[in-house]
Amino acid sequence: MSTGVAHAPVKDALSRPITAGGFVDGAPVIFSDITHAAGLDKFHHKSGTPEKSTILETPGSGVALLDYDNDGWLDIYLLNGSTYSALKGTEAAPRAMLFHNNHDGTFTDVTEKAGVANERWGFGVVVGDYDDDGWPDIYVSNFGKNRLYHNNHDGTFTDVAEKAGVTVGGWSAGATWGDYDRDGLLDLFVPGYVKFDPDHPPIAGKGGLPPGFCQFRGINVMCGPRGLPGEGDHLFHNNGDGTFTDVSVTAGVSDPRGYYGLASVFVDVDDDGWLDLAVANDSVPKYLYRNKHDGTFEDVSYLSGFALNDEGREQAAMGIAVGDYNRDGKVDFCITNFSDDYNTLYRNDGDASFTDISFAAGIANGTIPFLGWGTGFLDYDNDGLLDLFFANGHVYPGVDKQDWGTTWAQRPLLFRNLNGSKFEEVPPATGSGLAVVVSARGAAFGDLFNDGHIDVVLNVMDSTPVLLRNVVKNSNHWLTMKLVGGSKSPRDAIGAKVFVTTGTIRQRADVFAGGSYASSSDQRLHFGLGVATRVDRVEILWPDGAKEEIKIPAVDRIVTVVEGKGIVEP
Repeated sequence: MSTGVAHAPVKDALSRPITAGGFVDGAPVIFSDITHAAGLDKFHHKSGTPEKSTILETPGSGVALLDYDNDGWLDIYLLNGSTYSALKGTEAAPRAMLFHNNHDGTFTDVTEKAGVANERWGFGVVVGDYDDDGWPDIYVSNFGKNRLYHNNHDGTFTDVAEKAGVTVGGWSAGATWGDYDRDGLLDLFVPGYVKFDPDHPPIAGKGGLPPGFCQFRGINVMCGPRGLPGEGDHLFHNNGDGTFTDVSVTAGVSDPRGYYGLASVFVDVDDDGWLDLAVANDSVPKYLYRNKHDGTFEDVSYLSGFALNDEGREQAAMGIAVGDYNRDGKVDFCITNFSDDYNTLYRNDGDASFTDISFAAGIANGTIPFLGWGTGFLDYDNDGLLDLFFANGHVYPGVDKQDWGTTWAQRPLLFRNLNGSKFEEVPPATGSGLAVVVSARGAAFGDLFNDGHIDVVLNVMDSTPVLLRNVVKNSNHWLTMKLVGGSKSPRDAIGAKVFVTTGTIRQRADVFAGGSYASSSDQRLHFGLGVATRVDRVEILWPDGAKEEIKIPAVDRIVTVVEGKGIVEP
């Protein structure tokens, strides 16, 4: 819910709210909406009723990009929501869908064979090879029991969550994989959202909630998350035998305050070689946990500056972007927030200390009318600077009846990184992918067509998804690296860092799982190289602490790097 204050409506030249307008004729086209041509509109998301009278119906679902069959091309997994009737068993549950990449711009629904329909109320999805067999597995966060889909190497998956001990129950959100104790095995963190009883949903004036408690700008809306008890968070340690142990309390990340967790990511923020943990919480302070190297974490949320914005105010955080936008070698965060509030760019100042520089960087004012969800840093034009993408959509359908300058369906936002310190909004060309007006939730980023350009997939509330193909044409070069960990690192190299140097420019990228909003992006690392035609140096810091330098023979290609062996043929 909103933690900001009401702002005057922003309209475009045609008096449309800027969230569903502001299109620019003749602007350069960055993304094309190719959803129908790709065959993705076979999937239709469903979440409760159009009225969205309860909080369960409003957060929506994530999306994952993964190469489930190891053919070198990214496939797409779209989670679905559900309905109250389906929860009671009186109607068929909506199904998630796995789409196989046909290598020709189209995708085929392979859900039936793969066995990943979920058929529960799905919210988050995260990809990681938890058993180090070289094949990506899928963890799904639901309302109710979660699933762990083990990859069987033959195009099928088996749900092993019960055996593994990671079903959780309650209401889980965007999880993350990471080897926090450096034993070479991926562990799993699962944030909890709110405690919710479908048979007794919270109603203003009943059950301890005062009359008029559930309002937005004076209008009655669904209740939550404030006023509802929050779910705790869970950290599962990988035992190496297909099972996990819940170590949340002893590790210090169980969330006894009951904050409303929506997204999370393991990443090394202080560069000590151990993965730290960031959690985006809704309407309350965010968490940042620093790894103490002994199986426990220290809560540095306030000390780091990450818990609140620069006004000392909590925000309603939905998603997390991770990347080194200013090329200083340290990983930064950007957080999406509710409407009437700005998205927050946190610059990493070193030693796990962050500064909110959203206004100075130029992303704050333009994001205030929007309600942000999925987000990511991506170099859309391959100029060597990470840009910012925001997927947007409101949670209250009633906003369309008000003159507040915001809408239920909203266009995405793309901010171009100008110089490592300033961003400017990329004009949404009329009729292009940036002019798609939808109520988006999950967003995942990756090179779906192996052409050196980062594409975006959006999971859209109560609708078909959106596939935004990157159609930028310029002469900039690029390099993409798939990392394979050795015997002491996770096989999929989650937690690795890569530094690529061209001339005087040094870029950083991290392999991570999760982030955005409840989504999982391409884990290959993509570097835009600008006009550089060769790479001078590549340094890899593997999850087990090993350091390696490799030589890149040529640019504009995808290479596979195996720890200790350099570049290998895929």
